[in-house]
Amino acid sequence: MLIAIVCLGAVIIETQTNVIRRLYDNLILDNQGHYLSCEELPAETQVLAILEQHQDTIQAIEDVNPGLVGVEVDSSTCTGRADLVIWYASHQNRLEIEKIIGSDTFFGIPYRLQNR
Repeated sequence: MLIAIVCLGAVIIETQTNVIRRLYDNLILDNQGHYLSCEELPAETQVLAILEQHQDTIQAIEDVNPGLVGVEVDSSTCTGRADLVIWYASHQNRLEIEKIIGSDTFFGIPYRLQNR
């Protein structure tokens, strides 16, 4: 009975905080997510406008490792809503990208980092 209560508590905590998923993504996959729901994401038009305004920063990110680093708008999961996916080839690339962005968002837009 105690084991069941502990397991149930762990599931509840995980669904609220994503702590295990965050650790797995960060330490094993070298990824980082924002873990926001569709309702919490900005409108796709807002994301596109921000990207258009900050092409110099997009270029700086892509110049970290040309051809092996990219920035994409992901609107496939949430109709009318979007976020950014920034992909890279190595942990060193990720560190450089994080330094360029310098924030938890890209000018207010949530982003995910993916080591591909």
